[in-house]
Amino acid sequence: MIQNEDPFVMLLSRYKEAVLSKDVESFLSIYSKDLHVFDMWGAWSLQGLEAWRAMAEGWFSSLGTERVAVTVEEVRSEVGERIGFAHAILTFTALSENGDEIRSLNSRMSVGLQLEGDSWKIVHEHTSAPIDHQSLKACLKRETEE
Repeated sequence: MIQNEDPFVMLLSRYKEAVLSKDVESFLSIYSKDLHVFDMWGAWSLQGLEAWRAMAEGWFSSLGTERVAVTVEEVRSEVGERIGFAHAILTFTALSENGDEIRSLNSRMSVGLQLEGDSWKIVHEHTSAPIDHQSLKACLKRETEE
């Protein structure tokens, strides 16, 4: 690993590639076997890599011929010698079989990172979206400040 590269940026790059190609094994390779996820979809929390595998397999297979492109903004991280904390805003864009954009949504991601051997892994992930006070529905489109 190149010492000056941000491990979170490197993991996000692998995340984006794995999601676009619907590659479960590549997707799981960035996570610790002791992973604990607070996911905003469905389950209150998921513990361990096998639970995360089941989520990824279900997600990727539900896409049929569609694919998902992930873009990342506002990456922030603080990484020490063996642990780190980071967050970013992710946009998930569904692409048709022809590559046309179908729909998109935004999500906030916060992670805890841990150096395992000589590889950085995500040991905790928390995804979220703000909740509208009146409708009690998640706001899945980010409103940008101007």
